[in-house]
Amino acid sequence: MASRPTVSVHAVSGEGSSSVPLPAVLTAPIRLDIVALMHKSLNKNKRQPYAVAKEAGHQTSAESWGTGRAVARIPRVAGSGTHRAGQGAFGNMCRGGRMFAPTKTWRKWHIRTGVNQRRYAVASALAASALPSLLLARGHRIEQINEVPFVIGNEAESIQKTKEAVTFLKAHNAYRDVQKAWASRSVRAGKGKWRNRRWRSRRGPLIVYNEDKGIVKAFRNLPGVELCSVTKLNLLTLAPGGHLGRFIIWTESAFSRLDEIFGTQEVASQQKNNYVLPHAKVTNPDISRIINSDEVQAVLRPEREFVHRSVKVKTNPLKNRKALFHLNPYAKVQLEQAQAVQAADKKKKVKKPRAAGEKFLSTLFAP
Repeated sequence: MASRPTVSVHAVSGEGSSSVPLPAVLTAPIRLDIVALMHKSLNKNKRQPYAVAKEAGHQTSAESWGTGRAVARIPRVAGSGTHRAGQGAFGNMCRGGRMFAPTKTWRKWHIRTGVNQRRYAVASALAASALPSLLLARGHRIEQINEVPFVIGNEAESIQKTKEAVTFLKAHNAYRDVQKAWASRSVRAGKGKWRNRRWRSRRGPLIVYNEDKGIVKAFRNLPGVELCSVTKLNLLTLAPGGHLGRFIIWTESAFSRLDEIFGTQEVASQQKNNYVLPHAKVTNPDISRIINSDEVQAVLRPEREFVHRSVKVKTNPLKNRKALFHLNPYAKVQLEQAQAVQAADKKKKVKKPRAAGEKFLSTLFAP
């Protein structure tokens, strides 16, 4: 994980830089399973209830013809002299009929999510945003960025014009991610293009600020760029699609408030009631390296040795019976029982069919 003492703060003008301590939330454990589960549930909670018209498919005069006409008993449109007369109606298999199980607005749309799990998912998403490899894997163009996490001075919150915002992003080699989002803009396939969802595009950088002094209006018109207050961080913005590794541009004041908002592994949060950051169960995930380390090997019990003919020889009890009987005395009884069963099976001889004798054959073929 991105565990280092300080992070550089880049000035908006590009001249000079300072540093701030790395917040503890950026070293939290990254749990892909919790992020995926919470993203799926929270994404469902954004849905707007919808349903078909209550009378759809039933706004016609139709009645079954009953039995005796050699036709199905589905209700049929009344009248004559038109193609519509006699057609099936109402059923979900009929043209112009209702759908099966019509949707209702009072169905269960929202899913309750645990507060602690949501916070864990947000902490994991923030920790993943500090790993350059995850950002590159997600497709962000950060090859020329000086450092991740990328922190800028507080004067960026006072940018008023989009032109100034573009100049700022180009000066810090972050504009390539905006160009990637703009180049990916394409028309949506399907009916969504008729429903105010015509365009699809990639996500660009996320700008997290502490106080809006004009930064929102300056950056909001850039394709792919999103803005969020540090007090309103949510998983749908930090991990779009449930995929970790969002490129985040922090302002210095917002970056410094993360310890206040999320706390640390030792100190509880000041804003979240009794919330302490989760910590990893294992600090070193390389288990084989731990097992083979000198510290662990020094306290392990040595391999048991079998004394044979007054010479210490390491023998395999699966191949050497004396070693096996030494470790498991009852194995000798089991072996004798198995041998007795095999001996009993050998005594059972299969009866061979009797061949015809010479006297029978001579009588059979006598002239």
